[in-house]
Amino acid sequence: MANLETYRADARNVPAPSNKVPIPTLERLTTYLRYLIDLGASGVETISSAEIERQTGINAAQFRKDLSHFGEFGKPGVGYNVTELEGRIARILQIHKVQPIILVGAGNLGSALMGYPGLKEHKFHIVTAFDSDPNKIGKHLWNIDVQDLRRLGDLNQVLGARIAILAVPANAAQSVTEKLIEAGIRAILNFAPILLRVPPHVVVRNVSFLQELAVLSYQLTEGERKTEK
Repeated sequence: MANLETYRADARNVPAPSNKVPIPTLERLTTYLRYLIDLGASGVETISSAEIERQTGINAAQFRKDLSHFGEFGKPGVGYNVTELEGRIARILQIHKVQPIILVGAGNLGSALMGYPGLKEHKFHIVTAFDSDPNKIGKHLWNIDVQDLRRLGDLNQVLGARIAILAVPANAAQSVTEKLIEAGIRAILNFAPILLRVPPHVVVRNVSFLQELAVLSYQLTEGERKTEK
């Protein structure tokens, strides 16, 4: 476990769920942010909404509408300052500071997620991992010590993490979710192939590889049918 004492979470880092801003808008903000980070690294200082459209494929009017949920951005005839816009979007998404995250499930998927470099780039930091398998507990993966799941509540009193990644089998997902909520977790990224039952104050985002592949399979078939016609 890496420096638990240095990752006390600020509750303000995780915004309360909002019914006013559509989820697709928040998803597009992450696309803009990724592009702006690349621009900043390339030394680009200003950008227009038309250029955003060319580079991301998202309509310029949609880009401006997405930003309008959060106030005034840019200057007419000048465009958007890349560094300023990147910073404001990062603050909107509450990723301008390090977000401590705990991961449950240190199998193949969990290990791959621990090593994903994009997390740190966006200030998401997996500070520890948990598992119930004695063969995994105590292992050191990607500079992260795998802890016994039974210590979840006690350790998170120190960590103060409010976001968790769930990468466990379906038959364990609900019981682990309940442990996470008891430990203070309020947002869960769920990789288990099951819909979780959670109270209203807990936010869940489900990631389903099978669902995405099924959609791709359908779209591929439809595209082939149209080509044959």
